[in-house]
Amino acid sequence: MQTLSAQTDPADGGRPPQGVAPGLWLFAPSRDSQGGSSWLLEAEALGSRGDVLVDCPGYSEANVTFLKQRTAAVGPGTLVLTSRLAHGQCRRFQEALGWQVLVQEQEAYLLPGVKQLHRFAEEHELAPGVRLLWTPGPTPGSCVLHAQAGAVDQPGWIDGLFCGRLLLPVGPAQLAPLRTPRTFHWPRQLASLQRLRAWLPSQSPQWIATGGGLGALR
Repeated sequence: MQTLSAQTDPADGGRPPQGVAPGLWLFAPSRDSQGGSSWLLEAEALGSRGDVLVDCPGYSEANVTFLKQRTAAVGPGTLVLTSRLAHGQCRRFQEALGWQVLVQEQEAYLLPGVKQLHRFAEEHELAPGVRLLWTPGPTPGSCVLHAQAGAVDQPGWIDGLFCGRLLLPVGPAQLAPLRTPRTFHWPRQLASLQRLRAWLPSQSPQWIATGGGLGALR
């Protein structure tokens, strides 16, 4: 029988995440999530008590080390899962880091045994300015996360949308809804986009981070 330490030890070194903007990190593509993209927003940028990790990156030594360092610096964060396609090795990350996990209730059943698992239905406010919206279509429990912090157009201002697989890359700086073999319900996905437009504040967001694979667009 494996010990807990053996179960949570990463199998490979991997590449560390790369800083793409102040307080924002992009992880290398994860084979555990069909090559999807994971992002981290630092607590300092949000004015919150813990980082927000959007979707599971690959379970590598580099990623676990980085996240443990962040935990030591600012305390436990939150792993937000935008769809079942991005669950990856959620349980191993949670055991290694002690972070809480937040998922839309439709897909919580896919995470048996995960500790500190929290569910939400239609909408949820994780912290001031950090909100989630259920956007079914790509999968039954797909969701997006919108983060706003700081003063408009001032240093440290954040106004971003983490859209999961609701929008996928179609070219440099271009995202669009795409119907793929994994799409759960295309009409509901289009309806979710309309709902998202009405839910977002006026003139927002300033940038969008997709959970889809970026490939050469990275």
